[in-house]
Amino acid sequence: MKLTVTENAIEKFKSVLEEENRQGTGIRVTAQRGMSPFSVEYGLAFVEAGQEHPADKVTEVDGIKFYVDPQSEPMVDGATVDYVTGLSETGFKITNPKTSAPPTPKGPMAEKVQHVINSKINPAVAGHGGNVSLVDVKDKVAYLRFGGGCQGCGMVDVTLKQGVEVMIKEAVPEIQGVMDVTDHADGKNPYYQPSK
Repeated sequence: MKLTVTENAIEKFKSVLEEENRQGTGIRVTAQRGMSPFSVEYGLAFVEAGQEHPADKVTEVDGIKFYVDPQSEPMVDGATVDYVTGLSETGFKITNPKTSAPPTPKGPMAEKVQHVINSKINPAVAGHGGNVSLVDVKDKVAYLRFGGGCQGCGMVDVTLKQGVEVMIKEAVPEIQGVMDVTDHADGKNPYYQPSK
């Protein structure tokens, strides 16, 4: 298993370990599938003495041990742990090119759906600052991601069911379903109100 930890992350981990007076402690890196089948949610936690598991994969970087459980390993393999500071985000960030960008869908059905998105759907939603991208086509279902003004929009269900799905099914009758795999809670749309 390959896990890269940047110098910034190592410095921050050491600083936090020292501030909290945690001696002989490691870091657990976890991963699980997110809201869509194409996203991964990563987590970090301290590993105190006795919290190690025999099945853990252990990687040591600059004196700090990183523990990864067998379920997380396939999604953590190839990941980079970084510590970023900026205007839009500050904190630990885990990225993995193997899990963050699904391959471009291939095949005749995917090409037909992509054509409908490019020629009809995106021009229609562009007026609201939105865009739609094809994530995958599996078992006659098209998986879409809404971006721009569509991400987090309260009307996205209406747009999907009455507009996008209708256009795709008319143009590509083989498609039996259309699924939205967008993380709408992460949208910057001012109209999004999370459910309480």
